[in-house]
Amino acid sequence: MADKRDYYEALGIQKGASDDEIKSAFRKMAMKYHPDRNPGDKEAEEKFKEVNEAYSILSDPDKKAKYDRFGFAGVDPNAGFGGGAGGGFSGFSGFGGFEDIFNMFGGGFGQARNYSGPQEGADIQKRMSIDFNEAVFGCKKTIKLTKYCTCGDCKGSGAKPGTSKHTCPDCGGKGSVRYVQNTMFGQMASSRVCERCSGSGQVIDSPCPSCSGSGRIRKTVNIDVKIPAGVDNNSVITLRGQGEPGYNGGPAGDLYIVLSVGNHPIFKRQGDDLWLSVPITFAQAALGDEITIPGLSGKLSCKVPAGTQPGTVLRVKGKGVANVNTGKPGDIYVEVNLEVPTKLTAEQKEYIRKFGEAKTDPSSYEKKKSWTEKIRNLFED
Repeated sequence: MADKRDYYEALGIQKGASDDEIKSAFRKMAMKYHPDRNPGDKEAEEKFKEVNEAYSILSDPDKKAKYDRFGFAGVDPNAGFGGGAGGGFSGFSGFGGFEDIFNMFGGGFGQARNYSGPQEGADIQKRMSIDFNEAVFGCKKTIKLTKYCTCGDCKGSGAKPGTSKHTCPDCGGKGSVRYVQNTMFGQMASSRVCERCSGSGQVIDSPCPSCSGSGRIRKTVNIDVKIPAGVDNNSVITLRGQGEPGYNGGPAGDLYIVLSVGNHPIFKRQGDDLWLSVPITFAQAALGDEITIPGLSGKLSCKVPAGTQPGTVLRVKGKGVANVNTGKPGDIYVEVNLEVPTKLTAEQKEYIRKFGEAKTDPSSYEKKKSWTEKIRNLFED
């Protein structure tokens, strides 16, 4: 336990955070470290496990209360209390756990958990493939998703149409039943999920034949997805309330669409910027030119300065991808490559030969000759 991070710290929140703050922080951290977004990243995988463990404790009122009061020992089933080298009554394995012990001494953890209260439905994550232009300009897509939906016949109640649920006589609608045990330390009380209603607090005498009383059916639905312009690979689109239905009147979960963006035949995208390679002739590189390059919405003009060297990168400002949040466009970066002709006429060859023999810059020629002699002397020594 010594090397574990505090659960609140793992989620990036302060102690005393509300349930909504805990859930929001978990979603943010889980998406950040999800294995699908960090393939092969062992550190991210460990972080993801850490975040899930933290949320499993802090989202449970009973476990959260124990953790707030006793730290990791409060939620470790193998932890024990008491001094001495023997470790005290490690685990209290025969007495029903921490809650029983604290109830015995009058500390307690307040009211038993309300199992019959509204519970939010599960979130769903689905990956969607789109092409390069759909990501750059935005689009509307329709996906097919198989998930649990509210039963249309019973409207989610689980009861046969024309009938209704009634309060569970065993737990009085609380969803949990309180038990008292006599032990060598005295009486100890604990709460357990009601077996008759399975924690719902209500009993169905005539279940709905369509959903067998669950209030939910599994079916395939069509969902419209609006993809904003400027999204990139692994961008996440959140559709609130499109997850699975809640329980006992709770809200539905959310649907997270993770995008997979296809490649472009010419452009390579880096954030909001686009890169491409363009061949130019020797004359264009030496004398300069105005060349035409492809853009996202048509042809663009790019100025090649005189004396441009192979591998030089030129920028066309503001013609890249519009940022998905701000709308500000990135740039296009053009890497120029010298195109060497493979077939020349005799006249062309003669021109190139004369150009090579011309000494337009004597000083640069002497420097090149001096450097060549140094190399030759190095091997002759």
